[in-house]
Amino acid sequence: MKAARFYAQKDIRIEEISEPELRPGAVAIDVAWCGICGTDLHEYLEGPIFVPAPGHPHPLSGEEAPVTLGHEFSGTITAVGEGVLDLAVGQNVVVEPYFTCGQCASCQAGNYHLCVKMGFIGLAGGGGGLGEKIVVDARWVHRIGDIPLDEAALIEPLSVGHHAVMRSGVLPGQYALVGGAGPIGLLTAAVLKGMGVTTIVSELSAARKDKARESGVADHVLDPGVEDVRERVMEITHGIGADVAFECAGVNAVLDTLLDALKPTGVLVNVSIWGRPATVDMQKIVLKEIDVRGTIAYVRDHAEVIELVGSGKIDLKPFITGRIALEDLIDKGFDTLINHNETAVKIIVSPSGKGL
Repeated sequence: MKAARFYAQKDIRIEEISEPELRPGAVAIDVAWCGICGTDLHEYLEGPIFVPAPGHPHPLSGEEAPVTLGHEFSGTITAVGEGVLDLAVGQNVVVEPYFTCGQCASCQAGNYHLCVKMGFIGLAGGGGGLGEKIVVDARWVHRIGDIPLDEAALIEPLSVGHHAVMRSGVLPGQYALVGGAGPIGLLTAAVLKGMGVTTIVSELSAARKDKARESGVADHVLDPGVEDVRERVMEITHGIGADVAFECAGVNAVLDTLLDALKPTGVLVNVSIWGRPATVDMQKIVLKEIDVRGTIAYVRDHAEVIELVGSGKIDLKPFITGRIALEDLIDKGFDTLINHNETAVKIIVSPSGKGL
């Protein structure tokens, strides 16, 4: 089968590899669509980061570079391994792409996303959604019912946004400020809007501002290049400030603005993966007693997210801005998102080409 394999920084190859073998407790899936994630772009430009470097195999997968990429994917079950009782051939599914040990304190406490050995399928090994087929342990596979497979490829990043929103403790009727309208920022805003939160999005890119408006996920769209975001947030919140803020850009200026625009006792949730250390004016946190919370991926979020999408409370169609073949992954996928990201939000890939 065809697969996109990460070898090293700026070295991803489309290759023919052996199809994965079915095992007990797992299911085989034909991948329909796989999204290109910002994490994939970081691996390409700066990696290996989450991909195990040669000579340093991942403790759970046992794999090292080269590995098949892709962790935002949907597909159809084609075979069911021994002992799997709640999944069936023909069901459309998405995958919660984890490796966890099940034995560390975090796993034992139910916080499997904080496993000390945690890795992601499609980064740490285990195959990936940028291959035509994959075999995954049944515990990580979620049925999606009638949700279209192309939209379902966005359930994984939507789960990231959902987990961040749950971490914030925001309530319906409150005000949220989202810094950055890339895919994760937009999907975080979609969750907030679906909860009845007044959502303010700050973004420089014209295309992403337009997407925030067109998709309906933002009540207010601000441009920090031409207006004072703090001042506008104070106007919108009647002089109080935002209740919660979400850093979705990995940019220091965005972080600083969010701290300024939060109300006293507000909550800042960092969602983005940073490429370099941030600098923080601690006085901004101290003098307003701001809570700063980290968030990584998701934990027990997929079922609720699938319900939100399946019930129509969140519409994922507007966020898909490109569909490409696996052979075009670098030229029409990575290059677009790295060098022309103002023209795209979420590009999804058909490994088999059947969806194009």
